Amino acid sequence: MSESDPVADWAASGAVALTGRPDGPPLVPPGRAATRARALAARIAGLTGGAVRVDGAALLAERAAFTGATRQGPVSAGVGCRLLETADGWAAVSCVRPDDPMLLGALVGAELPDGEGLWPLVEAWLRAHTGAELAERATLLGLAAGPVAPGGRAVEPVPLPAEGRSVDGLLVVDFSALWAGPLCAHLLGLAGARVVKVETPSRPDGARRGHPGFYRLLHAGHRSVVLDPRERSGRHALRALVEKADIVIEASRPRALAGFGLDAHASAAAGTTWISITAAGRAADRVGFGDDVAAGAGLVAREPGGVPLFCGDAIADPLTGLTAAARALARPPGGSGAPHDISMTDVVAATLDPGPPSPSVAARRAGEGWVVDASGGPVPVAPPRHRTPAGRAARSGEHTAGVLRELRIPVP
Repeated sequence: MSESDPVADWAASGAVALTGRPDGPPLVPPGRAATRARALAARIAGLTGGAVRVDGAALLAERAAFTGATRQGPVSAGVGCRLLETADGWAAVSCVRPDDPMLLGALVGAELPDGEGLWPLVEAWLRAHTGAELAERATLLGLAAGPVAPGGRAVEPVPLPAEGRSVDGLLVVDFSALWAGPLCAHLLGLAGARVVKVETPSRPDGARRGHPGFYRLLHAGHRSVVLDPRERSGRHALRALVEKADIVIEASRPRALAGFGLDAHASAAAGTTWISITAAGRAADRVGFGDDVAAGAGLVAREPGGVPLFCGDAIADPLTGLTAAARALARPPGGSGAPHDISMTDVVAATLDPGPPSPSVAARRAGEGWVVDASGGPVPVAPPRHRTPAGRAARSGEHTAGVLRELRIPVP
């Protein structure tokens, strides 16, 4: 398989098997995300002296290997996001959080029924409004929704770090949830870092409700701390924990962190490597998840006529997690701290070619399977596959008192 052949890399990743309609052939996604993922994984291996070796392309479909997700066309593999027509194009709309039906009701100005019954009303509203109107209202409401980019835009990928540093024994404080941030923490943990996962009582990691095997894979060996920022002692403990950290990973909008009394730039100035993962950058007050972000950046397959279909399973998440890990492993300039503002949208957009999209290349039957024609010849379409979890994941808050005492932080 060619190292630089995007079609071959896509076919081997497992993401092609998840792209297309359930009753049609798998489709090859546009761009070079699988190739970029392989390059990021290779750089991580180099930065860690070979201690962390993963198949970056296979990580793009790893969750689906646990959950058994399949391609669903205009519905995401994880079924929480949909591609719907707007007055001037298409949009990706996620409904995955408990409050999302209420927020969608606020969007359309009506009380929505539970379950599948809400979608016809959302579809009707979207057909009467533009993508720009959706984006504006979604930002105000905190909805993960927005227009699908009509084509690629010119975004340069962030250069891979040339020089790394050992993270063996460093303290990583991980405030993130779901997939991108936890994948970054997982890779740093494989490199020898001490990872502490921090949650709040009111907002535990939603991935705990997902597939237990996938959660174990990303969190095995990490310690769990739960602190309540609504209490003064909890805020003090959070700030003290950040002050002790060598690396902080978070995926919150800046105003949420400010409510905790945390300041990314002040921490970076004090020597901390701060990894901030957001849907569209810290300056944009936008909420987004892997599927709607990828589609919003333009990473969708296209049928003849331009109808978009989801690519893979929330690809923006693992691609961003790999990017964040490579940034965290880079030697900070001057040996000091560094803030890293990582936009999931830009991470995806940098893998796409500028200009209008073309219809996606379809796989063809070969015996009982599928193949795609790459530059070096036919390549089998691989199924999603996963690694084996290396232990158990901690119960929520299991290590709160122990971690704080170890770091000489007063226990709330």
